[in-house]
Amino acid sequence: MPRPLAPVTLAGRHVRLEPLSCDHAEALTAAANEDRSTYGLTPVPDTVAAMREYIDHALDGRARCDLLPFAQVAVAGGRVVGSTRYLDLQWHRGLDTPDELEIGATWLAASAQRTGINTEAKYLLLQYAFEQLGVWRVAICTDARNTRSRTAIERIGATFEGVLRNHRVAWDTAEPTPRQTAVYSIIDEEWPGVAARLREKLDR
Repeated sequence: MPRPLAPVTLAGRHVRLEPLSCDHAEALTAAANEDRSTYGLTPVPDTVAAMREYIDHALDGRARCDLLPFAQVAVAGGRVVGSTRYLDLQWHRGLDTPDELEIGATWLAASAQRTGINTEAKYLLLQYAFEQLGVWRVAICTDARNTRSRTAIERIGATFEGVLRNHRVAWDTAEPTPRQTAVYSIIDEEWPGVAARLREKLDR
């Protein structure tokens, strides 16, 4: 039977990914309200109460073995600047760790965007997934309309697999509406090359 992934802290030069907890609610809310103009296609709570619900839902997901959530903390200054997670965990071999997972539900405060934080966060998450958890495949998905997100995913070195039609829920409509999801992935044999490119980006 799958077991919840153990909380872990992943630290780099620019960002520290620490286990998401209710203690992050107020700081995450402040980060989310710096400038909300880039969140049109991404669910990012804008009140402390909504953020607490968001965190509670994530922690429930971890208990169900569905995901592992993180708060993103800028190393310079120690300020909470966003959130990300592993989700859609899949087990095929009966091991304690999953064989596939997705990196998603990622958002950053406006001041942390277009910095080294996102690139390093993805590097840390991918490194842990492939080198510690031993996964076969990591997916990174986004709303097919989200050109900003798709460009960032492509820069990481992920391979575009296609668009899943009427997959998941769009976040910019008043009524529940299916979204079209652009799916990218990295597989284990590609990781060394992707890792080298990401390290090169981070060293610039």
